Amino acid sequence: MRELVANVLRGCWYVVAIGDEIKTGRMIARRLAGEPIVIARGHDCGIFALRDTCPHRGVPLHYGQVVDNTVACSYHGWRFKADGVCVEIPCLYEGQKIEISKIRCRVYQAIERYGLIWVYLPVADESPADGQMQEPPDLPGIAFGTAPQLHIQMDFPSSIDHSVLALMDLTHAPYVHKLWWFKKDPTKLRLKEKVFEPAPFGFKMKRHKVPPQNVMYHRLLGDNTWTEIYYKLPGFRIEQIKSDKNWAVALTAHTPLEMDFTVVYQCFWSSLSWLAPFAPVARYLARTFLGQDRDYVVLQREGLKSNPNIMLINDADTQARWWLRLKDEWDNAQAARKPFHNPLREQTLRWRS
Repeated sequence: MRELVANVLRGCWYVVAIGDEIKTGRMIARRLAGEPIVIARGHDCGIFALRDTCPHRGVPLHYGQVVDNTVACSYHGWRFKADGVCVEIPCLYEGQKIEISKIRCRVYQAIERYGLIWVYLPVADESPADGQMQEPPDLPGIAFGTAPQLHIQMDFPSSIDHSVLALMDLTHAPYVHKLWWFKKDPTKLRLKEKVFEPAPFGFKMKRHKVPPQNVMYHRLLGDNTWTEIYYKLPGFRIEQIKSDKNWAVALTAHTPLEMDFTVVYQCFWSSLSWLAPFAPVARYLARTFLGQDRDYVVLQREGLKSNPNIMLINDADTQARWWLRLKDEWDNAQAARKPFHNPLREQTLRWRS
């Protein structure tokens, strides 16, 4: 983990865009693990994703346009369907012998769910149905068609390992997040004790009551608030929060654009409909909070350039150790073409923060 780059897990789903970024008949360019991808919304076939390179002369397809349910290259007008098959080469004359159906763009499996666009990064050319992670993660209590009430995204100039571990860290809050609206008297360290258990492709901080010192949760959601936090490969954190009257679900998704550059999406769903007019304020606060984590990832990157030795201690850094171990197990399972086995066991962690 001391390296500036990290291996990116394949055979997994990643968030690549917010659904409302792509209007009908439009497309956007993205990168995923260094691979150029264009995501288009056809006029009646929904979302689809292709390699953002025309197989004719290599011009990125996103400079073209969506024509009906195809993507047309801006250079020579070659058109490609959602399955990647070429359906038109305008320069051909009548009777010219060429099987255009044999010309193809690489296809990426894409799905729109929870108001987000997800793309599957394959190991080879397998479909998600043939892999071990067949669908994006479930969000508890959220219907597939329900878009987030609030979302932000932020670039992290770091590998996915360092962005994940920065936000997973248990003890940095009193030093990094000195915000009056986050915790009352954050510099006063308190003993924490939480039970963790293995979960599909990851682990959970088991359901527990939120202490009264956590001002933010109690002011927004009310009394008797509990939370459960799920960390899942390749880079998801899902938090479910409930009180006597209200609920909220938060998703953090880490998407590697390159091996040393990551974008972090944070999305929120809740029963608090009255928050809608305050969305700009909430978005500002969320960006402030996440930006503080980003600032320290930038500082960390400066230090990592000298290739120092890195220490992970118990119990504060145990989650980081688990995460790296899960990644290794995933890679080993993919290489051996065997089912992924979660090596973790239930454990209680204690730390002061």
